[in-house]
Amino acid sequence: MIREIVLDTETTGLSPRDGHRIVEIGAVELINHMPSGQNFHVYLDPQRDMPREAEAVHGLSTSFLTGKPLFAAVAGDFLTFIGDSVMVIHNASFDMGFINAELKAVGRPALDMGQVIDTLAIAKQKHPMASNSLDALCKRFGIDLSKRTKHGALLDSELLAEVYLELIGGRQTALGLAAPNAKRAISIVQGNLVLSRPAALPPRLSETERAAHAALVRELGENSLWAASGI
Repeated sequence: MIREIVLDTETTGLSPRDGHRIVEIGAVELINHMPSGQNFHVYLDPQRDMPREAEAVHGLSTSFLTGKPLFAAVAGDFLTFIGDSVMVIHNASFDMGFINAELKAVGRPALDMGQVIDTLAIAKQKHPMASNSLDALCKRFGIDLSKRTKHGALLDSELLAEVYLELIGGRQTALGLAAPNAKRAISIVQGNLVLSRPAALPPRLSETERAAHAALVRELGENSLWAASGI
């Protein structure tokens, strides 16, 4: 079984080094690349004002967030939900920078970037000359954006889960991975997901076809390329 967590955050600004904080975390559990129905979602009180520019992006105001849980109160539940699973994040350095800054502030160890698949890196490799924002990728893959009037961590995680499925091979790939007991090797190389088949594909040639092919090779003579290669 492959367990992955698709994750997104909303923040008060662009960098934790400037005193900005996380205000929303959304995470979607995937089992064998398909949503399991188990999610993690929380709004957070950043204990600071919300800049107008950031509120215009996600719609979360200071008055709405005041009194919501502090990150310290949810850190344990968040880490339990993540566990040792691979995290799938779009522009991972941004979200991980904020998450690890929040974890450091409450005395928790940082999460490892080696635990992350960056879908932006994959998209840039596949489509180097195109826009690879989440909106652009959803449009490219025909994913419904009608609910996305503003950014939202949980909704964006759900959309990213669909984008991720397309980036690693599309819906037909997912159908082949849906069996809960399927065992597959998984590795991450520079932001790319590399999967290997659990077993070799069965031969597709019938014995009659094999015999016909062998007869053809014999007719070509012992010096032919196919005869020399043993094909």
